[in-house]
Amino acid sequence: MNRPTPATWAQAGQRLLTKAIEEFAYEELLTPHAVGDQPDTYRLTFHDGIHWTFTATRGTFGTWHLTSTPTRHPQPDGETGPEQLLLDARPTLGWDGPTTAEILRELTATRQADATALTRRHTAAHLADLDHLDLEAHQDGHPCMLLNKGRLGFSAHDAATYTPEAAGDIRLIWAAIHTSLATYSGTPGLDADTLLTEELDPHTRSQYTAALEKACTTTGHDPADYTWLPVHPFHWDEAVETLFAPYRADGRIVRLGESPDRYRPLQSIRTLANLDHPHRRNVKVPLLIRNTLVWRGLSTEPTHAAPDISHWLHTLRAGDPYLSEELRFHPLGEVAAVSVHHPLYHAVHDAPYRYHELLGAVWREPVHTHLNDGERARTMAALLTTGSDDRALVTELVHRSGRHPEDWLRHLLHALLPGLLHHLYAYGVAFCPHGENTVILYDRTDTPIGIAVKDFAEDVNLLPEPHPAYATLTQRADKVLLRWPAGELAHSLLSAVFAGHFRYFAPLLEHHLDIPETRFWTLVRNEIEHYHQRFPQHTHNADAYGLLAPDFDRVALNREQLLGGAFHDRAERDEGFDVTHGRIPNPLATAQDQA
Repeated sequence: MNRPTPATWAQAGQRLLTKAIEEFAYEELLTPHAVGDQPDTYRLTFHDGIHWTFTATRGTFGTWHLTSTPTRHPQPDGETGPEQLLLDARPTLGWDGPTTAEILRELTATRQADATALTRRHTAAHLADLDHLDLEAHQDGHPCMLLNKGRLGFSAHDAATYTPEAAGDIRLIWAAIHTSLATYSGTPGLDADTLLTEELDPHTRSQYTAALEKACTTTGHDPADYTWLPVHPFHWDEAVETLFAPYRADGRIVRLGESPDRYRPLQSIRTLANLDHPHRRNVKVPLLIRNTLVWRGLSTEPTHAAPDISHWLHTLRAGDPYLSEELRFHPLGEVAAVSVHHPLYHAVHDAPYRYHELLGAVWREPVHTHLNDGERARTMAALLTTGSDDRALVTELVHRSGRHPEDWLRHLLHALLPGLLHHLYAYGVAFCPHGENTVILYDRTDTPIGIAVKDFAEDVNLLPEPHPAYATLTQRADKVLLRWPAGELAHSLLSAVFAGHFRYFAPLLEHHLDIPETRFWTLVRNEIEHYHQRFPQHTHNADAYGLLAPDFDRVALNREQLLGGAFHDRAERDEGFDVTHGRIPNPLATAQDQA
């Protein structure tokens, strides 16, 4: 992987500096004040007379858009980059020494990743030619979060090998785990033997079987009492060989061998796609690293329940002609899983949660199995990408479609929203459809035609009250799915899509395609109103969800990440929705209804 140059290091720093001010001001972590005699000029004032000035405009949701490079007063001797801004803001934000050091560590790692990615940028036309997996190497990361590529725990070599932007090849390590530690679960008809037949060729499986039988001759265990799973090579060294050493020693964890298939990580890093046999499933595995808000493990109970949740969602879809016949809406099923518990840490209930998420695997349907000839898939996040020629990817896609920009946008909104709305209103089911979890499907002209959604084990939420659709949930699925009132469940759209993605997409459309933000929000509202009119039997309680309400809670992910105190060492992850701060105006409430 390329190394940053002085130019890309400086460019990455300026981008992060701008993002820090825009997002911190949006979340009201910092409060800019207008400079009275200078239009659109603002000042951030800190201790000892230190202040930063910049020009900016305001957008939807009260978003800040900087229009000049921020300037520090007085000028320091070195670079006035994002690191200096955070040091200046430290007293205001109340960070102690350890917190400040960790934030700077994560900022440096993020800047390093961004600067490296800038060395290999491509034009919008080139990006549009890439397939789904290759395009994953050219994303900018979570748009709301400043420190979105920390990957704390990775060395420089690890980052150059295992990150999406490295676009490298990874060979997973297969292991056999004794059933006293591991449990397999699968959708109906997919038992462990069938899964292995589909995921491993006969020669490889024969080699692994021989390795397990040889190991069992010295330990006395029965080879039939093992469950197989793949392990990330980083995680094998970092967690299995160390934290699971007692069970390596007593023979309950056996290394079978390196996979002959090459894999590549998607944006989530711990989910990998098979390069050599694309029809084989994506694999989600834990990594003992901290990225964005959490340690990237796999919780045991949700992992075990993932196939049940997937089967339930597939059953809902199959039984609803609107979802299965009229729309192109595909839940990417997590069809098989192995959950592994650690007896020592299991006995320490108040251990940090990462020690309860150390080992497991989930097999997920690959998106390309839902594509017809000539169709393409790209994450929704990719629509925020701009090429090295300063041409937006969405501009290139609209051009290739031959459609008027507004017509193309109507197709995008119709591909995206109806299936999510139908699950919410008709079934009380909310996904977490942020940009990386939502994959847009395109026809051969690059016109959007549908979506696929993923991440079900911990990111599907339900209503607290009984619902006919919930009657077929298995006990283990019902146990792990969180319940929220309608207004909070609606944040699957309000925060994950509208404020979390459209907040950036709308101004990009205005700048690159001359679609005013006000017009964009009118088109979004039209799509929602069209659904309301189509299904009045499901939307009689639309007010409870509040998609068109005057305002809603502001989700503040940087507050959660930077002011969370001992969050990363707590025994439990936050089981609630993301941290919120204040309320923001809903542009859909004032959009002109032209449905």
